[in-house]
Amino acid sequence: MQKNNPQIRIQTTEVLSDNWYTLNKVTYDYQNKNGDWETHSREAYDRGNGAVILLYNKEHQTVILTRQFRLPTYLNNNDTGMLIEACAGLLDKDHPDDCIRKETEEETGYRISQVQKIFESYMSPGSVTEILHFYVAEYNKDMKVSEGGGLVDEQENIEVLELNCDAAYRMIAAGDIKDAKTIMLLQYARLNELVVPT
Repeated sequence: MQKNNPQIRIQTTEVLSDNWYTLNKVTYDYQNKNGDWETHSREAYDRGNGAVILLYNKEHQTVILTRQFRLPTYLNNNDTGMLIEACAGLLDKDHPDDCIRKETEEETGYRISQVQKIFESYMSPGSVTEILHFYVAEYNKDMKVSEGGGLVDEQENIEVLELNCDAAYRMIAAGDIKDAKTIMLLQYARLNELVVPT
């Protein structure tokens, strides 16, 4: 695996798990600021890259979010395991623009054509390789083509939420929205006056 940092030399990569996605144990040499080489061993979880979108309606000052069960949060003190999130999905082999349009229709029931990419972000760089492509798009009731809820064959049980922006921002403050990508998108919408709380 050739990379561009001369201070890093990958020695070995061992697959620890290839069940759902891939968990690798990587041993590498790192040249510190004194010029000395140190050997490090870390685990990195590769689940592929993803895309996330905030649907907003400027006229009505509303946003579309989803709620679904997330096992890792349940294992870490989220009493119900339910998490309120912006619509998101893994790219698989799709272009991020195509992926997010497809995920939006599957999860929320809205068919959108125009999406605006706003930035990319590593979400948990200490342990996960994923980079996430962030989008926003306007929606209206005429774009609704189904009830959404996700794909049955992927065991998705997604509840679609249409929230007033004031309510969404209060939910962040109250701790009812704890998902990082969703908070980032809501703050972007606020800073750029896509939706403005009263």
